[in-house]
Amino acid sequence: MALAETFKRVLDSLPDDWTDLTLDLRIADEDRYVEAATYVTTTCNAQPYSRHDWHWRILVAHRFGHAAAPTAVESALTLLDQAGLDGELVVRDVRVGRAEVEPMWGRGETARDEFRRLRAH
Repeated sequence: MALAETFKRVLDSLPDDWTDLTLDLRIADEDRYVEAATYVTTTCNAQPYSRHDWHWRILVAHRFGHAAAPTAVESALTLLDQAGLDGELVVRDVRVGRAEVEPMWGRGETARDEFRRLRAH
C-alpha cells in the first residue's frame, strides 16, 4: 500500500479529539535516502534518526501544536509515492484529549467568546 494511503487510513482510525501523533518512517531502498530526505525534511520537518532501524520520526499535530499539519505530512508521503520510493510507516504514539492553552487575562469577553466559537468542534 502507498505511504500516503497508509497515512490516510491511520488518520481515519483516530478519534476526533486526537492532538499529537508520532510516526516512524523507513524507506526500502537506502540508496535513495538523500532523495527521500529532501521530500520529508523540507515538507513536514521529519527528524532523522541516527543509528536506528527507522529513518525518520514525523510529528503530526491535529488542530494546534508544534508539529506538522496532517496535510503537510500527506503531501510529503505523496511525493515519496510519486517518486517510486517504497517504505513503511508505523504509529509510535497518539495523544488524545489535550486542550490548547491560551492566556486570556486582560482580554474582553467578546475576545473570549470568539476564541471559544473558533475552537468549538
